[in-house]
Amino acid sequence: MAQQRRLLEGLGVTVAEETAYRALLRHGPATLSELAAETGSSAAAIRRMLPRLEDLGLISRVAGRPLRLVSTPPNIAIDILVARRQEELTHSRAAAALLATEVADRGGPHPEEVLEVVTGRDAVARRYLQLERNATREMLVLVHPPYAVDISDDRENRRRAARQGALVTRGIYSPLAFEQPGMLAHTRRAIADGEHARLGPVPVKLAIADARTAILPLVSDEDRAVESAVESALVVHPSALLDALVGLFETLWRAAVPLRLTPDGLEQERHGPDEEVLALLAAGMKDDAIARQLGLSPRTVQRRVQVLCEQLGARTRFHAGFLAAHNDLLPK
Repeated sequence: MAQQRRLLEGLGVTVAEETAYRALLRHGPATLSELAAETGSSAAAIRRMLPRLEDLGLISRVAGRPLRLVSTPPNIAIDILVARRQEELTHSRAAAALLATEVADRGGPHPEEVLEVVTGRDAVARRYLQLERNATREMLVLVHPPYAVDISDDRENRRRAARQGALVTRGIYSPLAFEQPGMLAHTRRAIADGEHARLGPVPVKLAIADARTAILPLVSDEDRAVESAVESALVVHPSALLDALVGLFETLWRAAVPLRLTPDGLEQERHGPDEEVLALLAAGMKDDAIARQLGLSPRTVQRRVQVLCEQLGARTRFHAGFLAAHNDLLPK
């Protein structure tokens, strides 16, 4: 029998249980022997499975002999399974609250429970996404390459956008953040979805969820050298260290300048590409990186930077970016 795609795994139904249920759906009312033949199992195995299938609400018995089984209609069966799982989740949340009181009763977490080390780039990415998905009030992010997650993942980007309604996200972007192709477009979408973004120095990658949990690389930029992904991370739970990280973010936030980008690539032509050049100059990007982001030649960017410096009375290209941000000349 060809292997079937699992449909009920997320509702606590095993492979054997789902196979038996779906076979009964196809066959209609059946005896133990008929269902065993349909599933390629034995009548004894089906009999042992019966109490569990009945408890799940997937099947019921028909009165009379020999014993005959009938499947519960799928719409009813799924409703029963979903209600059961929701009840379990409610109990689990209540249990978590009770367990938290036990920790509080002993005077708070022990030092070894404050820090959690995550190793492996896949594990780091999963832990970051878990942190972000569980946030309910605010995400604070210091953005600096390399990145723990794939910014081109459209499905995750859509999920992130859907959560922006109740969740406030504040991000400070390092000048190096836009060196990666596609990062400018990703940031533009995030701002359009409601993110509050600023430009400024970023001493370390950092994400803080609800001022309750933080994640940052375990290895510094200097030690990481040529690595293209975060291989290990430190997760910080409520503690003086976490308070210090929140304080660091707030200090950097006050010193950073607003990052305002056009909603999409078409805006850039309507307002003139020099506004995008100004924004990227303010980010501290080099001419080659600006050229890659805007699809221009490096020589064209150099000419426009020179013109902008003359118009603004700037001594250097970096001074031009600073004056543009200071005088609110960046694109809105």
